[in-house]
Amino acid sequence: QVQLVESGGGLVQAGGSLRLSCAASGRAFSSYAMGWIRQAPGKEREVVAAIDWNGDTTRYTDSVKGRFTISRDNAKNTVYLRMNNLKPEDTAVYYCVADTYGSTWPPSFGSWGQGTRVTVSS
Repeated sequence: QVQLVESGGGLVQAGGSLRLSCAASGRAFSSYAMGWIRQAPGKEREVVAAIDWNGDTTRYTDSVKGRFTISRDNAKNTVYLRMNNLKPEDTAVYYCVADTYGSTWPPSFGSWGQGTRVTVSS
């Protein structure tokens, strides 16, 4: 099992930027595909971005393409989500997730962090 701790959320004006970080415990981090899932009030959970174990493959939901970038540093057991040109509709709780099932691509996420809140004001 892996423990995930997010940081970097907060309040930002529309058009601003944030970088979320997720620190993972355990030596198996580098073997997991990782991702970020968000949940906005009254909306379904959405996989925002995902990255494979070595960072060669990424995917994004359409609404964030060109604005968000997922990356990872396996030496630091950390995954990041850089969010640029933020919009009010990006407001949500963002969860760091790990594919602890060992799925083929695209990943399935079995471990979740506690979430970090992102609020974008208009």
